[in-house]
Amino acid sequence: MKFITNYRLTDHAREEMTRRQITEEDVARVPAAPEQTETVREGRQVYQSRLGLGEPPRLYLLRVFVDIDRVPAEVVTVYRTGKVAKYWRARG
Repeated sequence: MKFITNYRLTDHAREEMTRRQITEEDVARVPAAPEQTETVREGRQVYQSRLGLGEPPRLYLLRVFVDIDRVPAEVVTVYRTGKVAKYWRARG
């Protein structure tokens, strides 16, 4: 698993982060230390981690799509979902 700490946010990713109220700090944490990764296609990886948000905390999955075939890597979009089970792969 390749961890990403040096990347560029695309304009689209910034727009989606603003629209979805996702912080740069949350985005930075996921590719740097993802709980899981998935290959979307050659050169594009999804990094994902679970996080608790709100009061009381509710479990969400933050998914960060990264084009890893360039330097620096580019975060192309990001979103969070409450449907953790839909995207989470059980280890087994």
